[in-house]
Amino acid sequence: MSKMDITAMDRVLARVCETCPVCRTARNNQRGIAWHFVKGVEAGVCPFCRAYERVHGRKAHEPGRDGK
Repeated sequence: MSKMDITAMDRVLARVCETCPVCRTARNNQRGIAWHFVKGVEAGVCPFCRAYERVHGRKAHEPGRDGK
């Protein structure tokens, strides 16, 4: 399996990150405690944040395509 293959499980895990109140706050505000927390744990600790990055092509703390 290559790095670009997105599985159904990746989509399920990414959906958890999309609905996570801490990650949503970090994406929307782009500052504060939630942003620093998500930026610090997304790559090494949180499987949901890693799946979000694989599915959406951006880090969990970065704003969405529409700026949110």
